[in-house]
Parts: sequence; C-alpha cells; structure tokens
Amino acid sequence: MPTRHDIRNVAIVAHVDHGKTTIVDAMLKQAGAFAAHQQLDDRMMDSNDLEREKGITILAKNTAVKYHPKDGGAPITINIIDTPGHADFGGEVERGLSMVDAVVLLVDASEGPLPQTRFVLRKALQQRKPVILCINKTDRPDSRIDEVVNETYDLFLDLDADEDQIEFPIVYACGRDGIASLTKPENGTVPADSDNLEPFFNAILEHVPAPVYDEEAPLQAHVTNLDADNFLGRIALLRVEQGELRKGQTVAWIKRDGSISNVRITELMMTEALTRKPAEVAGPGDICAVAGIPDIMIGETLADPENPIALPLITVDQPAISMTIGTNTSPLVGRGGTGKGADAKSAVKQRKVTARQVKDRLDRELIGNVSLRVLDTERPDAWEVQGRGELALAILVEQMRREGFELTIGKPQVVTKEVDGKVHEPVERLTVDVPEEHMGAVTQLMGVRKGRMDNMSNHGSGWVRMEFVVPSRGLIGFRTEFLTNTRGTGIAHSIHEGHEPWFGTLTTRNNGSLVADRAGAVTAFAMTNLQERGVLFTDPGTEVYEGMIVGENSRSDDMDVNITKEKKLTNMRSASADSFEAIVPPRKLSLEQSLEFCRDDECVEVTPEAVRIRKVILDQNARGRASSRAKNG
Repeated sequence: MPTRHDIRNVAIVAHVDHGKTTIVDAMLKQAGAFAAHQQLDDRMMDSNDLEREKGITILAKNTAVKYHPKDGGAPITINIIDTPGHADFGGEVERGLSMVDAVVLLVDASEGPLPQTRFVLRKALQQRKPVILCINKTDRPDSRIDEVVNETYDLFLDLDADEDQIEFPIVYACGRDGIASLTKPENGTVPADSDNLEPFFNAILEHVPAPVYDEEAPLQAHVTNLDADNFLGRIALLRVEQGELRKGQTVAWIKRDGSISNVRITELMMTEALTRKPAEVAGPGDICAVAGIPDIMIGETLADPENPIALPLITVDQPAISMTIGTNTSPLVGRGGTGKGADAKSAVKQRKVTARQVKDRLDRELIGNVSLRVLDTERPDAWEVQGRGELALAILVEQMRREGFELTIGKPQVVTKEVDGKVHEPVERLTVDVPEEHMGAVTQLMGVRKGRMDNMSNHGSGWVRMEFVVPSRGLIGFRTEFLTNTRGTGIAHSIHEGHEPWFGTLTTRNNGSLVADRAGAVTAFAMTNLQERGVLFTDPGTEVYEGMIVGENSRSDDMDVNITKEKKLTNMRSASADSFEAIVPPRKLSLEQSLEFCRDDECVEVTPEAVRIRKVILDQNARGRASSRAKNG
C-alpha cells in the first residue's frame, strides 16, 4: 500500500511531572520552529492558566515540527500530541492515542514507572501502538537508570505485551537541557556523546510507522477534539485516515446516532509549531482543523458524500466519581466580596447565578470533554456531574468559578454499579513513596480506609514504596491527612483498578464541625474564645451566616457557636482591660481541600471571591430535627 514518508504522528505519554511538556519545548526549539528574536516561555504547550498554576497538563494538545534530516533529505513533518499524565484526564489520553501511529513513553530516571505510566501504557498496548522508551532526567542525583529500565520491562510483561511490543528502542535524555543519546550515561549525568535531540528525532523517524493509505478508498476523517474561535465558531480537530480533505469541499457528516448530512468545509487549517495556518488540502495521515460545522461532536466522521463509511466511535472508561453541582442557595448569593464600591457592584451584575446559565455551561463542557457525564436530579437547579476523579471535577468547578459562576457543590461520591445482584464500587491502585519513618502512619491511615497492601519494596535509599488496593471512597479526603502524617514528604498516586463488592461503612473524618448559629461579621473577641474548641477557618471581619462552617471541632460531634459575639463595653476600668490574647492564624482551605473536608450533610459554596463550607440544612432547629429522624429511622 502507498505510504506517506513525509509525515510522522506520535504521542508523548508519561506519568505526571516526568517531563513531557519540557521535552516538547526542546523539540520545538531545536527544529527551528521559532525565530531567534522570539521571547519564549517554559512549558509553552501548557497554555491554560490552570495548567500553569498547577504545573500539570490538563488538555491534550497537538503541535507540529518540520524536521530537516542532517543527510539533506526532504523535510519531514512530525505531529506531536502532548497528553496529560493524570488519570483523571484519561479521556484526553485516549483521544490523543487515536490520532497517532506510535507513542513515546517517558519515564523518570529516578521515580521509574508509576501508576499513570501503567495507565497510559496499557491504553497504547491495547491499541497495538509501537513504543519508544525515553528515560528522562538522567541528570538527577538519585537516578537509577538500570533499575528503571528493568522495572519498565516488568511493566510490559505485567500488561501482557507480545514479543514485538517488548522489543522497544531506548533513548536516554535530559529534556531540560535538550540533550538525548542512544548510549546509556552514568547515573546522575547528562548524556556525554551528544549535545542536542538529534538521536531522539532519528529514533522517531526510524520507529514510528509512516501513515499508509489506500489510493482508491473514499474520504474518511475522524474528529478527535474540539476548539472554538471568536470568528470561525466551532473548530473540529481531526485526523484524515483515507482520501483528501479540501477547503470549500462538501463532505458527508456522519453523526453519533448514525444519521448523515452534507456540510461544507469553510476553513481548513494545519498546525505549525503552536499556531494554526490556513491550508488548501490535507491528505492521509494529516492532523488538521476544519470550521463550518457548528454542531459537530467528538468521535464523529467526515466522509465522502458518494460513499459515506463511518469510523468507530471513540470510547472512554466509565466515570468513577460524581458530585452534585447546582446554583448557589446561600444567603450571600450574588453579593461580591464586600458589596461596596462601584467596581464591586459592576462585578456583581456580571454574576452567573441562575439555573439556566449553569446548565448551559455544563452542556458546553460536555461538547469537548468525552469522559464527563451530566445527569438530572430531583431538583431543577442541581445536576449530578460524573467524571474520572476528584481532580477533574475540581478543575471544572474552578474554571466555572473564574468565569463568574456561583455554585453549590455536594460532597464527592463514588459511582456504583450492580454486578450479579450485588453493589460494586470502584477501587484504586494507590502507590505511595514515603521515608521509612512514616511507614507506620501510612499503614494505619490505609487500614482505616479499608486499603489492602499488595506490594512493598525498599530501594535502600531510606524510602519505601508501597502499593495498596483501596476503595475510591477511601481516597476522598485522603491527600490532606496523608501530607500531614508524612510531614509533607510523602508522594501518592492512584489509578482506577476496576470494581469490587461494596466495602461497607468508612469513617474518614473523625472531627466534627464548628457551625455559625447566626448571621453577622466574625469578631476577634469571639475567635479568641473559640480557638481552644478547634481549628478556625475564618478571618476577623468575614461575613458569616447561620449554618456556615467556621472551623473544625476538636471532638467528633458538631457544635453550634456564636462567632459574631462582641465584647461588652463598660465605663468601669478593670485590671485585665488591656491584656491581649494572640489569635491563632485561621486555616485557609482551597477548593479541593474544602471538597475533601465535607461530610454527607455538608456542601461547598463556591463564588469568584470565596469558597465556604456550609451545612445542607442551614436552620439549626431543622437540622436537629433531621438528625434525630435519621437516628430513629
């Protein structure tokens, strides 16, 4: 069959923070994608604000470099898909793999294969993609290159790779310095026989198959991602499998439900470095973007109008975690920060607080995010949103918050399913790296959460790696406690492992809440008296309302407190009048920490300025009646 030798399509997959985006930066720079005078940022592919803040890749993105072989041959276009390493964004990884012919598996020279490495490699092997192994960060002082290569071979065997798949080439690299070599360097050193990524480029050209196609086959192009443009409207990113796609061409659009309609391609673009440039034609194997189809969805096919043949729909793993997202129902709804001044008033006018606005935004999110589900609930102003993990849902809420939405978020729950008449819940494989002295604390923490230890290894460097299989429910709220118990030194990563029978009751938070019993402003006098009762979350002057949680109780039950109490003024002098007590600085909870902190009868109020935890039932008396009814059945 005819082959296109002028193009290669490859995805870079790895665990979180193993250097995918950094090595793509180096490839772009060394392939001459930028002019000498251009000002370049680090991690250029992480263009989203949240990606830069959190230091992780959230969305799969494609870039293209024109590589000029050193032997003077014709330039070759290498399309690179930079995928997220976090399993919560696994839908992005699966879509990225559907666009390419091979993968580069990046593994840290010190940490070795971790849970997300297993996840992305399993997806690649299932799709029969050839693999190039790249051992990155060889210059780390604690690198152990030989052991990491052996661990990777073990991982391939563990995932039932066949003989062809396990015969992979190995490249050693330091992505930060833009250096790669086929010769193994000493541990803790940069490859010495090279000063660029030339060996890495050559490995891609040699081991990534060039796209093959059938000259007689009709047009087939697969939609793998969506984007939007202020002028062009919705843009579909697709890979052309067979035939040619031209600007102005009329094509058959095969929808998810099987119906077919003819549409016209108004704009065709190809990626060069980080920008899309207009093009006239895209051939087999090309990754391009088209405009002119306003309702196109991921997984659909563009085909020949005379002979429309659909490509298989993209399927992703089922969601494991759900949370309820609804409109803000607190007494402070629609009031910005302090509510004072012209700027605050104009900001309040731009608030998005209605059920229609929230539903429209969730529907828009479904267009580009195939791993998300939105289900109706009994209430017209709240929806159940299901996703891969806590982080993916927290990222969605954070994005909506920045867009001006005010929301009420319920406690994260697991998505169960019934197998042979029994309820099964999702379980995770948790890998924990901790210093030896914290082993006991972690084992105790996992015992409470019904985790069972599968494996334990000691590398002899004072650190221990433990693997647990634990119900997903047990990991909600786990990270904060884990970091506290390991003094911030522990590293934990988890990956979805399947479903097992329901584990029973889990108690993950032992302490109750301090709940405000009236509306008003927090006073320093009240805080001084309450701080011995537990840990407070609010600053003096903060506005609170009845039912809002202002701290964590030192005991297991909830306590209603008056945090707005003022000191009574008298005209009598007393000996203690001028004695001051220091206020312990309150604990500030982020959005993720607030979601972890929640109990079943609590929820989180999210506004652009503030994240507040509150009781679902605000009224103190109604809450008491509801809890007594629950106790008495």
